[in-house]
Amino acid sequence: MTTQLLQKTNGIDLAKVQALVEAVAEDATQGKAKFQVATTWEGGTRSTTTVNSWQLGNQILPRNFTIAIDEPTELGGDDRAPNPQEVLLAGLNACVLTTYVALSALQGIDLESVTIATEGELDLRGFFKLDNRIHPGYQNLSYTLSVKAKNATPEQLQALHQAVQEVSPNFWNITHAVKLDTTFIVD
Repeated sequence: MTTQLLQKTNGIDLAKVQALVEAVAEDATQGKAKFQVATTWEGGTRSTTTVNSWQLGNQILPRNFTIAIDEPTELGGDDRAPNPQEVLLAGLNACVLTTYVALSALQGIDLESVTIATEGELDLRGFFKLDNRIHPGYQNLSYTLSVKAKNATPEQLQALHQAVQEVSPNFWNITHAVKLDTTFIVD
């Protein structure tokens, strides 16, 4: 391995990432990543989502996280945590940011800062079924990404941004319809 791959760039362990890239290139099953969460109602509009493990290739790897979710008081909640829409937007931002940081590290670009601000507007007439012509979800989201790098031209950063939009999983999930299979159980 080269000296560059033994270092961290933008906090990314390049040797680990490169080893994973090589493993996936040799055996596609090593590139299968499965994520799962479970959400439990806590009363009112509050819920807790737990993350216990994830799967990479044939390995089940432990995780131990909880995510609190609530609604603002104006929407019937206790305003104790972000609401589902804020968590959705945070997931988009974090995925785009992580992809940006990782791809820039692999290209040897040292970042000084990356900030993403995302917004969208819902029409609650759709949620409350007051108007059947109104969809309950977003019709449009917009985000602004601001980046400062130590050693990259604006053209390199623009090309990087385009690459991020092509490979970020949550960018893809938001911009493409994802099939959702559901199972309903009555206890």
